[in-house]
Amino acid sequence: MLALARLFIICFVLMTAVFVAVSLWSRSVRKRKLAREWDEEIREGDREAFIDEGLEDYSHSLRRRLILLVYVVPILLIGVIVYLVNFY
Repeated sequence: MLALARLFIICFVLMTAVFVAVSLWSRSVRKRKLAREWDEEIREGDREAFIDEGLEDYSHSLRRRLILLVYVVPILLIGVIVYLVNFY
């Protein structure tokens, strides 16, 4: 039982590191796309306000929520593997 707890703790730490890295990367990609869109198409008004508004919309988007699957998928995989090993 102690080994299982250790596995979950290590997995949680690793999944958190992956989640932070993917979140930062995805946000920077979105920010770069918004900046490019403003530079190529809009060029009117405040550039930083446009980018901030776009990032606010991104914060509530489906893509942002899908990144949470970083936590769900490994836990489900471990559960399926444990079930298959013990009951098949």
